Amino acid sequence: MHANSPILQPVTIGGLSLKNRIVMAPMTRSRSDDAGVPPEYAAAYYAQRAGAGLIVTEATNISAQGRGYPRTPGIWTEEQVAAWRRVTDAVHERDGKIFLQLWHTGRMSHPDLHNGGLPVAPSAIKPEGQIRVHDGMKDFVTPRALDASELPGIVDDYRRAAENARRAGFDGVEVHAANNYLLEQFVRDSTNHRSDEYGGSLENRLRFPLEVVRAVVDVWGADRVGIRISPVTTAPGNTPLDSNTMATFGAFVDALSALGLLYIHDIEGVTQLSREATDGISFTALRERFNGAYIANNQYTLALAEQTLAAGDADLFSIGRPFIANPDLVERLRTGAPLAEAPKEYWYGGDATGYSDWPGLNGR
Repeated sequence: MHANSPILQPVTIGGLSLKNRIVMAPMTRSRSDDAGVPPEYAAAYYAQRAGAGLIVTEATNISAQGRGYPRTPGIWTEEQVAAWRRVTDAVHERDGKIFLQLWHTGRMSHPDLHNGGLPVAPSAIKPEGQIRVHDGMKDFVTPRALDASELPGIVDDYRRAAENARRAGFDGVEVHAANNYLLEQFVRDSTNHRSDEYGGSLENRLRFPLEVVRAVVDVWGADRVGIRISPVTTAPGNTPLDSNTMATFGAFVDALSALGLLYIHDIEGVTQLSREATDGISFTALRERFNGAYIANNQYTLALAEQTLAAGDADLFSIGRPFIANPDLVERLRTGAPLAEAPKEYWYGGDATGYSDWPGLNGR
């Protein structure tokens, strides 16, 4: 029994009261239709997991241009907003809190998702490897470098997405600046070779991501905006993506702290692979540079979360895959009940099977 675990007690971050320190991490599940509209059973899926202190939705495209994978949701049309409203209503009925994660994949996409057009990026640099499209895996392509004149329009897309998230009833939003998607592509010097005011120096490379964050803050207020980062990710290849990772992310976190964001959500290591802090990164140092809450992510167990909280190295702890097959994960952690495992075939794509039909401990 772990009912008295400090991880499972109520907590307040900023002005947000949460029933525990467990965050359901954003997980792409690819159940939306081709128009980016979440299915009706998405409401049940998220409501079943409302025992988490905070839910962060699957990454949600801010625009058609932002798409990188099939059957991922959006937040730029009225149909999408209405579908998400069903989700937020269902979560709130169970006294849950839910943030929408705002996403633009940038070069991590394929012409098949853009009617034959090229994905966009800070610079025309081809990612390593392949990406999943409608009919299987295909090689990445060399993206089209964005002209500086296009960037204000993308900032407006983020602003509009943030406004739509408010209309859809969310409690806040998380800006996705991790996993080598568009915002991180601007941050890192391996993917940003621009020679204008958005490239070159570290200050210039941070300019566009910070413009995006400010636009979202203008809509929500800083106390309802978080951001996700992944300082040591190697995606999509297997090599570091920045020449001085600690300097880059230290400056980024300093700037985010100055904006007064509610939290940073840090992927500590490489998702599914390692918790190693490579490239001179200190997760503790990043946490100390940020004045808001720190959400730690990557392979956290209840015991590791308790140890990390006791050391003062995190405030909240996000958990992903265990939530797939355990809709009542928090209750299972509280009682010490065994956890179910979801076969990988259910992770991405399909229908309600393996998504919203996992039973809780009480069989429902």
